[in-house]
Amino acid sequence: MMGKLPGFLLRALAPALVCGGAIAGEESLPDFETCMNSEVARYERALSALKARQVEKPLLDIAGVGGVEFCGTVGIVRCDRSEDRIGCQRDLAAVQDSLRSVVLQNLQAPSDPVEDRTGFADRLYRRVLALAHGRSAGPDCAGADTLHEVWCEARQANARLRLAVLAWQVARFLDRAAPAVAAGWAEAAAPIRPKARPEVQP
Repeated sequence: MMGKLPGFLLRALAPALVCGGAIAGEESLPDFETCMNSEVARYERALSALKARQVEKPLLDIAGVGGVEFCGTVGIVRCDRSEDRIGCQRDLAAVQDSLRSVVLQNLQAPSDPVEDRTGFADRLYRRVLALAHGRSAGPDCAGADTLHEVWCEARQANARLRLAVLAWQVARFLDRAAPAVAAGWAEAAAPIRPKARPEVQP
């Protein structure tokens, strides 16, 4: 599959997920790949539900990359708990930049001219895609001590990834991009288990 990231590199980072503001035990924490797979699946579910409603201009109801930021943030949390905080955060930044490249490789150029029925989404896609292909104006993370510098680099890599994923979200809404699983940069997420009903006391 095109541009599939090596799973062993992603799983080696094993970032944490934060539940209710507290960090769960490390043995139960999903890795960065699992976190991203869940975020992709969340968007696909929301997109399917939104299109079934057939409402006008609904894109802003579901587009957003807070989940991508969450995955990057908990990756940093896990790195902070590791024995090699600096190396772990450098790896995390590299994985996020690699994933960004793969996402962008699977996106089409904007349509020209803009279609009336998708005018807002078309304009948004054009601008977000341009930003996602952009580069920083300078070394944003320079001048700090090493630990803060690698933290900053991991955060900046996540910001770049968020723009790429947002562009993909808009492209999916416009039916101009394949699902992430089909494109090869995500895997099917585990199904969501329904909540158990509380036991009724006799």
